[in-house]
Amino acid sequence: MKLRSMLFVPADSERKLAKSLGSAADVLILDLEDAVAESRKAVARQMAAEFITAHAASIGPKLFVRINPLDTPQAMADLAAAVVAGLAGIMQPKTRSAACIVRLGHGLDALEARAGLAPGSVKIVPVATETAEAMLQMHSFCQSAGMLSRLAGVTWGAEDLSAAIGALSNKDEDGHYAPLYQLAGSLCLSAAAVAGVPPIDTLHADFRDAAGLAAACRASRRRGFRGRIAIHPDQVETINTAYSPTEAELAHARRIVEAFAAQPDAGTLSLDGVMIDKPHLTQAQRTLDAAR
Repeated sequence: MKLRSMLFVPADSERKLAKSLGSAADVLILDLEDAVAESRKAVARQMAAEFITAHAASIGPKLFVRINPLDTPQAMADLAAAVVAGLAGIMQPKTRSAACIVRLGHGLDALEARAGLAPGSVKIVPVATETAEAMLQMHSFCQSAGMLSRLAGVTWGAEDLSAAIGALSNKDEDGHYAPLYQLAGSLCLSAAAVAGVPPIDTLHADFRDAAGLAAACRASRRRGFRGRIAIHPDQVETINTAYSPTEAELAHARRIVEAFAAQPDAGTLSLDGVMIDKPHLTQAQRTLDAAR
């Protein structure tokens, strides 16, 4: 499942849901959490389920639903409404540890059976760093990696984390993330690597800042992220471009793969006067996979 761009859409907004039908995002996240007022939660659930049923088979993006946190009363109602034919996945906010993902998976087992869906077909993308507890439990991905079969990716959040610890801002005066949030992003990268799924970078809050978003995406991809959350449709094209390999990158990757294919017993090779070894081959294969 490609998770290069994941666009949030408030599930209770008929206008925004309709607009999302033309999106080039890889995933639409129908939001039942922060984008929906408490008084609109029930309406949003019904609208999300109806949207999935009506459009999942006819649009390009896969359809996810962001439920409310698992330890709230709304979460079970969200899941009961959202698990219908066409649902591709659940975004799990404020995930405290990998055990929360396992718990959600058990609930999905029953709901898939009720909806007549194939076991394990509904995937999970947790937001892994939104609470202080979660930051201290990131090692749990190592302990639970074998139990996370539903995991499709891992993302992280800076906004809720700053609120959780009482910070005035998640950025320093120079505009860069403060050390705690840099650590959160790095832990997301590590957790995703342990679980064998793509790491998805957090949102760029200023949706009018196209140049800043493009620069942030380039830096993010260099760090190892494979995609990014979008909070406005105008961000999708920039994100898709930034996280897609260029023609030059693809050509170089093909040459690396071909070089090792020609000498399968070699541990290291020279390409254009530069030594390459197995990690370069792994990265080249990953680049080619991303283009597919």
